[in-house]
Amino acid sequence: MQNHKIKVAVIGATGYTGAELIRVLAFHSGVELTQLISRSKAGQSVSELMPELSNRLNLDFSDTINPGADVWFLALPHGASKSFIEEHKALADQVKIIDLSNEFRSINHSKWGGYHFTFGLPELRRQEIQNANHIANPGCFATAITLGLAPLFHHHKIDEQTSIHSNATTGSTGAGASLSETSHFSYRLNNLSWYKAFTHQHLAEIGEQLTQKAEGAPKLFFLPQRGAFARGIFATSYCEFEGSIEEAYDLYEVFYKDAAFTQVVKAPISLKQVAGTNNCQIHLHKHNDTLLITSAIDNLLKGAAGQAVQNMNLMFGFDESEGLLFKSIGY
Repeated sequence: MQNHKIKVAVIGATGYTGAELIRVLAFHSGVELTQLISRSKAGQSVSELMPELSNRLNLDFSDTINPGADVWFLALPHGASKSFIEEHKALADQVKIIDLSNEFRSINHSKWGGYHFTFGLPELRRQEIQNANHIANPGCFATAITLGLAPLFHHHKIDEQTSIHSNATTGSTGAGASLSETSHFSYRLNNLSWYKAFTHQHLAEIGEQLTQKAEGAPKLFFLPQRGAFARGIFATSYCEFEGSIEEAYDLYEVFYKDAAFTQVVKAPISLKQVAGTNNCQIHLHKHNDTLLITSAIDNLLKGAAGQAVQNMNLMFGFDESEGLLFKSIGY
């Protein structure tokens, strides 16, 4: 257990994920936020851009990274993390790194330039994360769907030949802070649409983490959708399952018995039960020979910033839930 505060830098601090990291870390008892890196907002203060934190942080955003941090959170656009590390290699070699992009998530890209990135899904990799210096934080869809299916793969109830169908609806914050036609209020309001049907980039993460093979490829048919809400992912997956619903619940409860934030519940779940929290809730339903698995997360917390802080807690010996015990919005 840490007996002093660790120094933290957030790089890419003003996107949705970076800003959410700042909000979480500002209330973490074991953290001192020392640097907030944003080229577009350099020179502006936290109180200007995030007035809700004006009584918590007296910091300015900067475009220059300085020595002294214990850990970097890289909340940069996909494709920018490697170049940032290369540009600041002397400093990067002295810190632990938690990267929230997709650059290091696949097994074949987890080792690069002398760095080894551990896939940061605590429910599957707790011990590895505790011993890691570099973490590849999972994607939001990958987190929700992998947590929903992992117990079945672990207990050999399904395998790479099992047909699995997954449908997941995400909030508009999943598209990032930059405006696009499909993230505009006028498009999202009272609307529902699918995108990247059966080809979404998170399929590779899900397959590798379930099968434990580089470029693992279960027969997963994934349909992502855009929802008319700001935050959250509501995912449903179904496949053939020979056992009873009681047997299914037993498998899931055993698998997640030590999980700090994944809850197996028997009442039907809804998105508001997890929005604003670092929780993943999982519900099971059996119809004839088909098992329906519903999993729900907040895409900015358990799907991004919250899970990144959970990984930091494990890496530095904090209680896993430190700084992450939030209530859901409920209504």
